[in-house]
Amino acid sequence: MKYTRLTKEQFEELHQEFINFLAAQSITAEEWTEIKSNKPEVAEEELDVFSDLIWEGVLRKVAYLEHISPQQMHLFHLRENDMQLIAIKLKIDTVDLTTSEGFEWFRANLLSDDVEFLTANKAYSEDKALDKFKLIQQGGVITKGDLYKYFEKLVGKE
Repeated sequence: MKYTRLTKEQFEELHQEFINFLAAQSITAEEWTEIKSNKPEVAEEELDVFSDLIWEGVLRKVAYLEHISPQQMHLFHLRENDMQLIAIKLKIDTVDLTTSEGFEWFRANLLSDDVEFLTANKAYSEDKALDKFKLIQQGGVITKGDLYKYFEKLVGKE
């Protein structure tokens, strides 16, 4: 398994897609029930293969990730050939970006000396999808990129 298995909730959301996946392998509902009962290791393998297929599709499409912690914000633009990062770091520890009050303070004090902006570019490794997946595993959340685009204009990064 290349990524991680989908959660029970994710499998429930993707129920129809999983049925189609099994059908593509000519596995009927009755056969699936029998496989789960009599060959649980085969059922586990099918769940893993399906999970990887779903992850591959998601990772191929994702363009923006955000990781916000109490003192830092990492905004990623996952382009075709590289990842661009806008990192925002608070130099004070009395503000927590993960709270609404902390974020309001941040918005009001964007240009103060207590806020530091950094930018970086990084090429992908041999496995672009795995690079993206690792960012998600480290806490990155898939977004539409609104924060990245806003700060891209602010820091003049093109």
